[in-house]
Amino acid sequence: MCGIIGYIGDNDVAPILLDGLERLEYRGYDSAGISTINRNGDIFTTKAKGKIEQLRKKVKSEYKDISTIGIGHTRWATHGKPSDRNSHPHMSMDGRFSVVHNGIIENFSELKADLQNEGVIFASETDTEVVAQLLAKLYDGDMRSTIMKTLKKLKGAYSLGILCKDFPNEIWAVRNASPLIIGLCENQNFLASDITAVVKYTKSIYQLDDGEFARLTRDNVEIFAPTGEKISKNIVKIDWDVSAAEKGGYQHFMLKEIMEEPEAIAKTISPRINDDNSINLDGINLTAEQIKNLKKICVVACGSAWHVGMVGKYVIEELTRIPVEVDLASEFRYRNPIIDENCLCIAISQSGETADTLAALREAKSRGARILSIVNVVGSTIANESDDVLYTWAGPEIAVATTKAYSTQLTLVYLLALYMAQALDKIDDKEYNEIINAIRSLPEQVASILEQKDEIKELAKRYAYLEHAYFIGRNLDYAVSLEASLKLKEISYIHSEAYAAGELKHGTISLIEEGTVVCALCCCDRLFEKTVSNIKEVAARGAETIAVISESSPNVQLECDHKIYVPSTHELIMPSLEVIPLQLMGYYIALARKCNIDKPRNLAKSVTVE
Repeated sequence: MCGIIGYIGDNDVAPILLDGLERLEYRGYDSAGISTINRNGDIFTTKAKGKIEQLRKKVKSEYKDISTIGIGHTRWATHGKPSDRNSHPHMSMDGRFSVVHNGIIENFSELKADLQNEGVIFASETDTEVVAQLLAKLYDGDMRSTIMKTLKKLKGAYSLGILCKDFPNEIWAVRNASPLIIGLCENQNFLASDITAVVKYTKSIYQLDDGEFARLTRDNVEIFAPTGEKISKNIVKIDWDVSAAEKGGYQHFMLKEIMEEPEAIAKTISPRINDDNSINLDGINLTAEQIKNLKKICVVACGSAWHVGMVGKYVIEELTRIPVEVDLASEFRYRNPIIDENCLCIAISQSGETADTLAALREAKSRGARILSIVNVVGSTIANESDDVLYTWAGPEIAVATTKAYSTQLTLVYLLALYMAQALDKIDDKEYNEIINAIRSLPEQVASILEQKDEIKELAKRYAYLEHAYFIGRNLDYAVSLEASLKLKEISYIHSEAYAAGELKHGTISLIEEGTVVCALCCCDRLFEKTVSNIKEVAARGAETIAVISESSPNVQLECDHKIYVPSTHELIMPSLEVIPLQLMGYYIALARKCNIDKPRNLAKSVTVE
């Protein structure tokens, strides 16, 4: 949600900023802009509502002076409607400061009123402009002390990129509860909200922690603690290159990332399963004794990560017999949860920066829970604040609608459940090896499903213009139906709901009429006949039915309009297979509807505000 890019070096800054902003488009935005310091020492700002192309056209016509320092921003509106006026960067009234900002300044109304009473005239409706105006008010000629005084006034989550015309050879960066990294390169340096924006230029970065701020020049980076003291940081090396963040010949990032799932799952598995089938969970210090003392596990997550948690509940409880609660992170801290030192809190987040999940993590931690996180981004805030971390190693995921992140998170949940079950002596060798071998087979089996993409594409065309769709299933099938429904609705804008199949008769079946599409997940063999009964119920009321069926299904003669087969595997691992054709179905339906698949309306990849 929103994106920041900053550059200082020897090259023309405008093309670099625009390139970085394009690489941040997946985060969701409604406007964009850049500020540079020109040869005369003045800050020159250009911004535009709409896509980066609009900004690029304005920059081309308005920029007559080459600059080598600047900041840029893609905005997702929170305060003030999308407009040129409300786009970032924002200037102070005296023209001395330009600021880009991700996050929310929670006390901006109070600060704005005080500044207006002192005669400051605001040019926008945003909370961000308060930062620029406050910097100007508190300016004492020294940027470090000015920033420190300003930060003491601000409440909320924010990352900032700051230019000051009095210091035309430096950029200042600030992080507080919103992601920001610094990219290091010879004779040039970068700041960005996401590694994707700078990986074309460098694979060496600093991760700023909350409260830290930094001064960037062409050949140096200084980092300061909240107290203003200089501190040293370890350089983090990025292990993927720019090609991983490009489409590679695919029409959309989402399809590319679906097709990458076999490789992504393999990368998640390979370092963690030894030749003797034992599990090696790097980043886990959870001992067998600590596992034995657990009375409860709580999972906190949002969106698709929450759906991973729903699958995890069934798998972990089945294998460990420890009760599992799955909470929407946005609700967790507001319900006064019953958490103590005998609870393990599992936080799941692709970015590791999801604001609601981070807040839930901190709430659980404050009540004594041990925190284990499953994330993709090394050094992210959620990872840094956890006792144990499992990285998915999925590589960059650009499309807003997650696919490979969901699948790799799910794989780690399986391994974690097995690891705990062994520690508790709750699983015999035979079943353990069956599940491990099923996990080992996932990359090959997922690849075999992807070979059906052309058939699924043809089926999707049939349903491109439906208005309503329903997904049903029981047990693990129900947990997967939640994700299948979300995939369809978020990229195709079709109204879609998921229901536990047994709940149809408790009200939902009243929505079924002639031509309604119902997709039934039927891969839980022991509950297959019960789900078949539900399919017959909706078919009798005129529904058009699609069934996702395991090749080992006890009744492949099931009467329905369309069948999608997936390979057979251990029941607990089946979610990883049955979700794949439904990801493809959602993609191809959205493609047929000519939707903006990688950047669905109103959505953002990384939700860093509450």
